Amino acid sequence: MTDFNSFSNAERAQVLTEALPYIRRYNQKIVVIKYGGNAMINEQLKQQVMEDIALLWLIGVKVVLVHGGGPEISQTMEKLGKEPVFIDGLRVTDKETVDIVQMVLAGKVNKTLVNLLEMKGGKAMGISGMDGRLIEAKMKDERLGYVGKITKVNIAPVIDLLEKGYIPVISTLGCDKDGNAYNINGDTAAAFIAGALNAERLIMMTDIAGILKDKDDPSTLIPELTISEAEELKKQGIISGGMIPKIDCCVEAIHKGVENVIIMDGRVPHSILMEILTDEGAGTMVKGDK
Repeated sequence: MTDFNSFSNAERAQVLTEALPYIRRYNQKIVVIKYGGNAMINEQLKQQVMEDIALLWLIGVKVVLVHGGGPEISQTMEKLGKEPVFIDGLRVTDKETVDIVQMVLAGKVNKTLVNLLEMKGGKAMGISGMDGRLIEAKMKDERLGYVGKITKVNIAPVIDLLEKGYIPVISTLGCDKDGNAYNINGDTAAAFIAGALNAERLIMMTDIAGILKDKDDPSTLIPELTISEAEELKKQGIISGGMIPKIDCCVEAIHKGVENVIIMDGRVPHSILMEILTDEGAGTMVKGDK
């Protein structure tokens, strides 16, 4: 990618002028970003993602950051002598594991991201889905233990933070009326939160370029999909494996009132800015059927 510092002053001015319609469009609009995967593990990428979010906040976009932290949880479990176990891609979460999840997600990962955003010039506040009973949940499957299925979203704490000018940074934990904590799938939590906020856009950062006709060929990226087209691609087997639950979360978000959802490659530097502030965009946009 061309370094902005290598541009002449006139070229820099041109880039900023071309971004103006997008800045105008998204000013005071809510954009929810689901952050995880490789973009969270790679330190340089993490810095760039936080820069992008701080920049969007500075130009008046109301950004809500929803994050996971699977690799960090697994590392901490191994340090404590506990082996991670998965069923159908979901972490088996017994009482001891849910304590570790809470410690890592609501503690280390959440506060690290808040601190980074503040260092980049943003104003951030970290909360978990347990704060203000933001995410209420029940047990999804007894075999999985304390893995939660969302039953209700109480969005008031997030709206309060946005109105006070903060970037809410949300770790994906939930709780039930008996006080049990639950590990919540990050994509699902982001879809429910974006829906409750009637967000302009939900951006889901992943480790692939988007929806590909041929999973081994990035040049076959599908730039736009309607819900019915996505269902057809599932039937054809083009959308398969781990991409199916991601697409289902996109559809859930749109049904709940989100304008459109982007699945993008979080490993590409500044992919968020390319999506929000350029004609070209990034990844695959999923939208409702007209």
